[in-house]
Amino acid sequence: MTGNLSERWQQAQAKAMEHDLLPGWYATRGRRRMLAAAGTFAVGLMWVDAAVSWSIGPSDDAARISLILLAVMFVIYMPAVTLLNIATRGVNELAERRLDERQVGERLRAIALAHRIMLGILVALVAVALAAGLARGGPGSSVPTTTVVQLSIALALTHFVLPLIVSAWRLPDPPPDDE
Repeated sequence: MTGNLSERWQQAQAKAMEHDLLPGWYATRGRRRMLAAAGTFAVGLMWVDAAVSWSIGPSDDAARISLILLAVMFVIYMPAVTLLNIATRGVNELAERRLDERQVGERLRAIALAHRIMLGILVALVAVALAAGLARGGPGSSVPTTTVVQLSIALALTHFVLPLIVSAWRLPDPPPDDE
């Protein structure tokens, strides 16, 4: 039954990717890049949320700011990522057997570039954490648990959505129709 359920899910996912929802929002390279920038901004809000949590610590103000940032992030993130998935025709989401050779190549190039970008983010994160730890009092200083959780979520979210953003950013405009 699991294989059958999995196959039905993949078919439904492939069918959803073929549906043109708001095509004007991603019809041109410039608009796709705006959507990619919106998705990047939304993910960046999660990083800002973690920074706020670290800087003002566990408090009522930090909780309020965190909830506001999360609400704004979801309002931007959900439509942006949905439209990016449709714009790229599910290159990053569909099973490999549902893609042609060109799409598989696009996916691999996007994953490779996203991997290099993610490595840079990790190096920067370690550098910032070390510098902030030294500035706050050296090895004995601690990081609030909420900050660690939020950083972990921001890191995972970045890791999962970065190949999609890279794919949409690199996607060229379709050739003009010959009429």
